[in-house]
Amino acid sequence: MFWIFNFTVYLKIPVFLFLSLKSCNSSKACKRKQTFLRLTDYFFNAMQTSQLPATRTIFRRFNLRQVCRTIFPMSPLLLRGIFAAAQPVPYPGQPATGPGGAEYTHQSVAFYDNATTADGYWLFEPTDPKPDSAEVVVFMHGYGAYNPMAYGKWIKHLVAKGNIVIYPRYQKNLVWPRPEGFPENAAKGIRDALKALEQDGHVRPRTEKVAYIAHSYGGVIVSNLAVHWEKYDIPKPASILLCEPGSGPFKGARLPDYAGIPSDISMVVVVGEDDYVVGDEFGRLVFETAVNTPQRNLVVQRRDRDTLGRRWVLASHSEPYSYDLDFDTGVRNYTSKRVLMTSRLNEVDFNCYWKFADALMDHTRQGCNEHIAFGNTPEQCYLGCWSDGRHMRPMEVILPGDKHREAIAPARQMSVGGTQK
Repeated sequence: MFWIFNFTVYLKIPVFLFLSLKSCNSSKACKRKQTFLRLTDYFFNAMQTSQLPATRTIFRRFNLRQVCRTIFPMSPLLLRGIFAAAQPVPYPGQPATGPGGAEYTHQSVAFYDNATTADGYWLFEPTDPKPDSAEVVVFMHGYGAYNPMAYGKWIKHLVAKGNIVIYPRYQKNLVWPRPEGFPENAAKGIRDALKALEQDGHVRPRTEKVAYIAHSYGGVIVSNLAVHWEKYDIPKPASILLCEPGSGPFKGARLPDYAGIPSDISMVVVVGEDDYVVGDEFGRLVFETAVNTPQRNLVVQRRDRDTLGRRWVLASHSEPYSYDLDFDTGVRNYTSKRVLMTSRLNEVDFNCYWKFADALMDHTRQGCNEHIAFGNTPEQCYLGCWSDGRHMRPMEVILPGDKHREAIAPARQMSVGGTQK
């Protein structure tokens, strides 16, 4: 019976840590959780290597982390903070109302973290006032952008409009897992986030009209999920916005064609004239092969400058970035450094990406603003005005059946870390 006494002595340490963790509701709980898991792993390793045969036999029958989580259950979803989501006046160049505009119904966003694993997720919920339920947006980041600060201001815009935003992680780092596993990881993150939202204290999700927004490799993943949404047991997309989608030299998670995208999905694909990271090849592939999805447009955004040549709007791969350090998780890989160097908040955000996302949701949920999302209308093509009142270069729209133009921006070869060669 001595081994039982030995076990109870070992048990005191993780029990004490667990109780202290449960008593903490602040953002410091994240660091305590990591300390707790490290010490409990050390605890079970010690039990495994114990000189007591009975102790070794018991613990070698179980996965250590499973034992840890079974004996010391705790919610992995941590509240990182509540941040202001809307400002009193629009950003410079942002319209006051309409799709992409600063007409907000919620003033704050609650930021939750459950993204320690490759199939984890971050969660953003509207507060101030906190609704009983809300529509859902799945936001799929680009390759390596598993620090949600990269799109922070766009996320705040979506939440201030009244949406819950699910931000799946889908990759642990720049080299693992392989891209073939990205869709499954992203799908699990979506499923787990929706389960978490059903718990007390969260805004209940409405999943009949889920919008999917994706940038770069996220566009490859979302296009895959749109074809296989039933297989992955995730909500069927009502609308899809693909922003500079592509995979560069990688082929993982790509499909030969996208005829399997359901016919009732509304989809806009945006490619940039100066996207030398992934080019427009994948965006055109989705647009041209999604032949069973009639409501789809391909939008080409091009660079422009004012009459004095003092200000430019660009059309690069980085245009969808709109970083906000409120959502910074501390990751500083190649992608996050690129975000901090190249992110610009301007008319390309408000009147292109944010506008199309909002208009798609308005169209699929309320039946309005279709002319802003589709049809090669002046409202769809409008990008903004310079300080002298002259219109910026309008976006070009390709409709199903149009004669396609030549490729816009061929992708350069990239290394594993995302750097251009």
